Amino acid sequence: MKQTCVHCVMDTTDPDIVFDAKGVCNHCHLYGQLVKSRVPAPTEGQARLQKLVSEIQTAGRGKDYDCVIGVSGGVDSTFVAYKVKELGLRPLAVHLDNGWDSELAVNNIEAVLKKLAIELYTHVIDWEEFRDLQLAFLRASTPDAEIPSDHAIVALMYQMARKVGVRYILSGCNIRTETHLPRAWSHGHQDWKYIRAIHARYGQRKLTSYPYRTFLRLALDRVQLRWVDILNYLDYSKPEAINILERKLGWQYYGGKHYESIYTRFYQGYYLPRKFGYDKRKTHLSSLICSGQISREAALADLKNEPYPPDLQAQDREYVIKKFQLTEAEFQRIMDAPPRRFDEFPSYERSLVPRLLLSLYKALRRH
Repeated sequence: MKQTCVHCVMDTTDPDIVFDAKGVCNHCHLYGQLVKSRVPAPTEGQARLQKLVSEIQTAGRGKDYDCVIGVSGGVDSTFVAYKVKELGLRPLAVHLDNGWDSELAVNNIEAVLKKLAIELYTHVIDWEEFRDLQLAFLRASTPDAEIPSDHAIVALMYQMARKVGVRYILSGCNIRTETHLPRAWSHGHQDWKYIRAIHARYGQRKLTSYPYRTFLRLALDRVQLRWVDILNYLDYSKPEAINILERKLGWQYYGGKHYESIYTRFYQGYYLPRKFGYDKRKTHLSSLICSGQISREAALADLKNEPYPPDLQAQDREYVIKKFQLTEAEFQRIMDAPPRRFDEFPSYERSLVPRLLLSLYKALRRH
């Protein structure tokens, strides 16, 4: 029997979910812990933000830029661009064109960065290589088919920071809207050994230009560069951010979390629910409930609707099949294949030396 958290809308479609005696799920408890440890009170947040800005400006003196930001055309990354400019920083905006940008996302990026006078670097990924990697993840039948994009975006931001000689990477990731994330639904985004294992088994082409980070590179980046989730320093509200972006920058909303990408929209709104029974709206809405940005009743009402319009789902399905050069039968075999999990493939997490080094790093951070 399905059980739903009494506080948020996460339920037993997350196979690893745990409820306390009152019916509150582990994700809500984790949210509380993360807010307490990583999200300062507004006054303290402003003080820490000003200190951070001063550090970034000092480190970037004499350079063309003092930080790198990622831009997708979405709410969080666009608000970071707006905020860092307001704070007097000199960012280089980095965008990964993975072949799936919606026209609206492209227009948002161009219009916003032009108004903010922020320089943009766009990396156009090799489509044939990337198509092969994305198809490998679909054929592996794991629910994390967005990892090829997520890994490349982060790797690219670190690469560009090293290239232009800046230490700070400012991200739109944040605790208030992105905490209820089941490990079973998506895991291993920065695990190159896992990605490589999936591609070795199900891919057909060599990856010669795909942006990636090995475990050694990841470890060096953590020492040499600083990744900052800058929205955690703010009293960040997604509805308020949307209002500011629309009013001040002419930015346009695209209808859902990360729906600025056609593939992400298809992956979250069609592929995951139909193949795995996972509805990522539950994770997004649950975080917003915990941060007081939406009521549980409104979230439950939202979940009664389709993830996005059925006619657009059908249109996206046809487009994805054509772009991947699949037949209907091949696509159906992907949809019908038994689900598999991250733990069934090689990964750094399952390798002794990386696990020991990661444990040591976490222990040192606590002290």
